[in-house]
Amino acid sequence: MEARQVNAALSAMRNKTDKNDARGIAQVLRTGWFSPVHMKSREAHGVRALLSTRKALLKKTMDLANEVRGLLKIFGIRVPMTVKHCSFDGVVRPLIEIDDVLAHALVPLLDARVILYQHFLELDRRVKRAASQDEVCMRMKTVPGVGPIASLTFKAAVDNPTRFNRSRTVGAHFGLTPRRYQSGEHDNPGRISKAGDRDVRATLYAAANALLMRTMAGSQIKSWGMRLMRTKGRRRAVVAVARKLAVLLHRMWVDGTKFRQDQVGGAA
Repeated sequence: MEARQVNAALSAMRNKTDKNDARGIAQVLRTGWFSPVHMKSREAHGVRALLSTRKALLKKTMDLANEVRGLLKIFGIRVPMTVKHCSFDGVVRPLIEIDDVLAHALVPLLDARVILYQHFLELDRRVKRAASQDEVCMRMKTVPGVGPIASLTFKAAVDNPTRFNRSRTVGAHFGLTPRRYQSGEHDNPGRISKAGDRDVRATLYAAANALLMRTMAGSQIKSWGMRLMRTKGRRRAVVAVARKLAVLLHRMWVDGTKFRQDQVGGAA
């Protein structure tokens, strides 16, 4: 059962005891006021573990690079922000080795960062290889802005596309639909609910941003997003396109079709 929903139901009891919790869970099951939770397959958990370790190594690599930047700034050395991860060590190490004090303190930090970055590159190659060997991910990658990370993350999170009766519910499942509070004369639409998997929501947002801002090829979904950007603003437009991407990817998965630029459009 959905843990948050059951917790909200049990919070109505005045006294929280094991006996009352058991009685409350039995009452929730008896009335049917609960949402079943999908148990992901072992394959999906393996892909999610691969993506999580890749993300963790990238974050630690960036943390060590930022630590080196901060320490060098104390000595009047400012590393440009345009330095990429692959060239960071080649730019910073010569600046450190000319000073014995800096070399004694920061060279071990650079060595640790190099090792982490090498392992990150290996995991990144594994992620791209897994996406290239998966038929569903290859179909999803035909959508502009969707790459191996987004396709693998979405596929591992959904796991079984038949558990959604309609593709439109996928956007709500991952928290990309606005919340709403309605009571009497009050009807306040809020921001997105941010429910479900945060990584899927982040990757869909990044894919939508790439589709609108970086992709040169035109499509109906991009034209629709650009119209929203002019009327609603950039952030709302990107969220709306991310929600439409979730619906589109699920429908492509179910139908077994590829992306067709001339047949994508409509309202969110």
